[in-house]
Amino acid sequence: MGYAQRKVATTAAKLAHVSSTHLKALPPKRALVPGSPSANAAPSASSPAVFDAQSWASAQPPPRSTLAAFAHRIGLANVVPSTDVIQQACTHPSFIQLFTRQHPDQPLPATNASLATLGNSLLGLFATEYVNSSYPHLPTRVMKAAVSAHVGPTTCANLAREMGVTPILRWQRTPTTPANTAVLHADALASVPRALTALVYQYRSLRSARRFVERFFFSREVDLRGMIKFRDPKQTLLETVAKYGRERPISRLLKETGRYSNSPVFVVGIFSGADQLGEGFGSSLKMAEYRAAEDSLLRLYLTRQPPHLLQLPTSTFPDGQGSIYSAEGPENAYTPVPMGDSEVLYGSAGRAGIRVPGARSSAGAGDDLEDYL
Repeated sequence: MGYAQRKVATTAAKLAHVSSTHLKALPPKRALVPGSPSANAAPSASSPAVFDAQSWASAQPPPRSTLAAFAHRIGLANVVPSTDVIQQACTHPSFIQLFTRQHPDQPLPATNASLATLGNSLLGLFATEYVNSSYPHLPTRVMKAAVSAHVGPTTCANLAREMGVTPILRWQRTPTTPANTAVLHADALASVPRALTALVYQYRSLRSARRFVERFFFSREVDLRGMIKFRDPKQTLLETVAKYGRERPISRLLKETGRYSNSPVFVVGIFSGADQLGEGFGSSLKMAEYRAAEDSLLRLYLTRQPPHLLQLPTSTFPDGQGSIYSAEGPENAYTPVPMGDSEVLYGSAGRAGIRVPGARSSAGAGDDLEDYL
């Protein structure tokens, strides 16, 4: 066995999706015939042809048994009609360039470009209504960050790895050009869950696609507490309480220990009338008051609708097979959850970056905790 034959055999052994049982010829003829034209370089009389085994192995289709096992693993064996649809969902548009170099006389394979676009829109729809209905008081920027955390590119790429897409993914790394951005492995992986979501919608219904997203995406816990940051939580709390028509918040010292020692601890609570809004601790009164105001705002913004009372707008569509226009069946009742008030904009900054407080911000801006102790 020559060098080219050994190179093809070792490369094919490293790639899990290359199997000699479903290939027409292994190794290919251009690896055996010396002087055959290369797939990556134009033939010339001055330079000998070199066979690229890595590119040839990457251009081979995965075996149908692998595609069928993948469809059963993610629960879509009874949804898609054939394994060709799964192969299309796992073929990134960047693979066309590699396939054209290896097989210039064969028709181009179907890619997941249109499926990924449709699936991305569906994921954004499902995630937005889920986050907005679960946390009605969430600020706009935090809600966008939560949607990205649920169905963003990083989440889709990690989910594709957990599904086992890596061995059957067909793609090619491309550099950045003036017209297109670079395609990395994570970008190609992220397109597969989006395409699978579109396949469920195409061959089943919108509600089936939503159940698929709930099973694979919304079952993950996302820490929203770390996404909420406040520049001035005390001033934000003052504006928020005034917007809801409640009494002005007052900071009160609840507990303390070691005031005159090297490590004092103060526990401060913030009250609006008789209701305690939040509680915080710290080594100083200022720190404890800051954390108490932060805790008060987090309790408001992270108020979550109970899962058994959660209703989504897409639940009104019938569960019959077909698109939202052709599906037949009874429509479910829908009771919308109360919408939360808009977030408080207690200050704004111009081009100079200097924060200009509003009318309410100027009043009471100098109030400290010591004024209420």
